[in-house]
Parts: sequence; structure tokens; C-alpha cells
Amino acid sequence: MYFWYKLITYLLYPFAPVYLYFRKLRKKEDSKRYKEKLSKINIFRDEGFLIWFHVASVGEAMSILPLIESCIQEKKIDKTLITSITLSSGKILEKRFSQNPKVIHQFLPLDVPILTNKFLDHWKPNLSIFIDSEVWPNLIFDISKRKIPLLLINARITKKSFLRWKLVVNFAKKIFEKFDLCLTSNEESEGFLKILGAKNIKNYGNLKFSKINTDLNNKLDSDFLNKIKNRKIWCGASTHPTEEILCAKSHLKIKKKYNNILTIIIPRHIDRVKTIYEELSKLNIKIVLSSNLSQVDTKTDVLLVDSYGESLKFYNISKYVFLGKSLTTSLTKDSGQNPIEPARLGCKIFHGPYVSNFAEIYKYFNELGISKEVNSSNELSLSLVEEFKDNKPKNPEIAEKIEIYGQNILNNVTMEIKKYI
Repeated sequence: MYFWYKLITYLLYPFAPVYLYFRKLRKKEDSKRYKEKLSKINIFRDEGFLIWFHVASVGEAMSILPLIESCIQEKKIDKTLITSITLSSGKILEKRFSQNPKVIHQFLPLDVPILTNKFLDHWKPNLSIFIDSEVWPNLIFDISKRKIPLLLINARITKKSFLRWKLVVNFAKKIFEKFDLCLTSNEESEGFLKILGAKNIKNYGNLKFSKINTDLNNKLDSDFLNKIKNRKIWCGASTHPTEEILCAKSHLKIKKKYNNILTIIIPRHIDRVKTIYEELSKLNIKIVLSSNLSQVDTKTDVLLVDSYGESLKFYNISKYVFLGKSLTTSLTKDSGQNPIEPARLGCKIFHGPYVSNFAEIYKYFNELGISKEVNSSNELSLSLVEEFKDNKPKNPEIAEKIEIYGQNILNNVTMEIKKYI
């Protein structure tokens, strides 16, 4: 099976530059850095111990920020290389670590042996760490050949992905046996990985519970904060198509009861902002983009966030958050968004019925009484109207419980990584 996979990647390789170029034209790739995916590297590799983290998207990037910041403090580590795939993850990581000379961000090259070997020849990582479910066969085999320690951290194998791997179980076993250590995020993934051939498996819990240092990200302009100090605020976050309209309609229903309501909408994909703005404008509501905060006034209905990495500071001023990708029926097979960030900041979470990707976290939050399922715009608006009757501040005890739980997970994961440094 691996022979055929490798052959196919070689055959497709000549088309890679054209493929990436057209993705760039569609604004799916960074216009200045997309050639990094062809192993065009313009950064020098300094001497010393280099630890390499690979993530795919925004969720995985955010989950390892506390771990990266912990590793930066480790004296034995000279450089930290972070690779990612999506445009949004690249923007967030670049923004987060742009002022730190010990951290380098690169886009991961396509999984073609010519490119993966060139990447590894240049960076020569002393330790490689893959996050969540990122598995690239050619890259993994090349890492193993070089005898570079390879870890899978916060490993998550869903039932859907497990059933796919089972179709090529012998191929899967050859891949997962290459990992020196697998730290899973839940018990289900631990069981699946055993069947798929992983050998050294431990389950400490989901690293996404660990606390992110928000000092640099949660500050909003004082004039803006003064303007909204008497508003009732809620947030619709990580929204997907149709969910922005749902949030706007909920806003209009809530407004009948509370005229001072302010709804903040944070789309999962910022490149949709123009389309969302046009759709919401048809509802005859006043919309202000977050890049124009000075334009917010008492008549503003919706604040539409139009830049990446802004979620935390808006969660910080919201008491209630609706998390998207949970009410869109077309996404039921790959549904839900991570609720830990808003919960850690004391927000109560509302979500639709489709949360399979984070089922174990929502189960835990339901037990704590900080999340609630809604099935329609009407149900969401009724729930929020009821919640807004309570003028009490956020409950700090919830955030404290999550912080303690997350810190224990982070400590255990960090301890395991240090064994390879």
C-alpha cells in the first residue's frame, strides 16, 4: 500500500506548483509564502537543539500554545519550529510569535519525498511532534529513517477516521508504529490507536484544556469598552454558512426584549466576511466591522469580526457564546468546535446538536452546567432572553476548575516531552 501511495505522490508532484498557484489566486494560500509548501526555505537553521511541532489548523495551533510557551522556557531547547497547513493557522502563529526570536513558523511542504527530504535536510529537527490527527505517510517514514524521535501529542482518532484506517489496517500499522510515543486526548482514541498498531500509548487528557496566556490578546480599546459598558453582549463564534443568519435572527428576537443587545459574530473563515456582511444587511440591521471599532455606537446591532486571532478578547467581554459548526446539517459528520476557550473565560456555551468532534468535552461541560444544546434560532433566542435576566457576573469557579484540570494535563505532557530532550 505504501508503495502505491508513494508512487501517486511522485506522479502528482509536477502539478504541485500549478495547484498551489491557483489556490493562491483563490486566496486559500499565503500569497508571499505559499512556495514554502514546495520546500522553498529562506530562513537559516541555527546551531543547537531544534524542537519541531506540526499542526494542521487553527484549533490545533491554539491547543499547543501553552505547550510551546513552556518549551520556550526550557534552556536545552535553542529553537522551536512550528509548521502548519492552513492559511488561518499561519496568520495566528505568525502574529503570536513574530517578536520571539526563538520561534520560527513555516508552512509544511506537500507530502512528496522530494519535498519532505529537502525540508528535513534543511531543518534537521532533534525532536518532531505531530498534533492531533496529522499523519503524513511519506514525511513520517522519512523522519523514522533519520531516527529522529517522533511523538503524536493530543492524539485524536474519531470513529469516522478509525473506520477509514481499518480499510488499510496493515498500512496504518506501518505508520503508527513509527511513533515513539502517542499521548491521546481521550480513552476512545487510546483504544483505536492500539488497534492501529501504535505501541507506546498514554492518555493524560485533552491538551486544549491547558491555559493560554491571553495577556497580549484580550485587550480592547478603552473608548470601545466605555461605549458598550451598558450593553448586554453575547457572541456567535466559529460560525459556518447559515449560522450567521441564525445569530442575526436571534439578535432581532432578543432585541424585542432587550433593546441594548449587542451581538458579536466571529466567522470561522474570515474570507467570508464580505458575503456575511451582505447577507446580514438584508435584515435591516446596523453592522460594524471589528477593524472599525470606533464606529460602534448605541445603535450598532452586530459587530462582525474581520481578522484572525481576535476571539479571546471578545469572549472576555461576552457572558454567553454560541459555538458554530453545530447547527449546520451539511456538516453533521464532522461537527462541533472546541468550547474550552470561551468556557475558560467564564462564558456559558450554547451549541447545536452536532458536536461529535468534541463530544467528550461537551459531556464534561454539561456535568458542570456550563453548556446547553439548542436546536434552532428561536430556541437560542429564548434561552438567551432567559439568561439575560440574571445580571450576575461570570462565575470564576468554572474557570478555576478548568485551569487546574488543564494545568495537570500540560504538566504531564511536558514531562513526557522532556524525556526526549
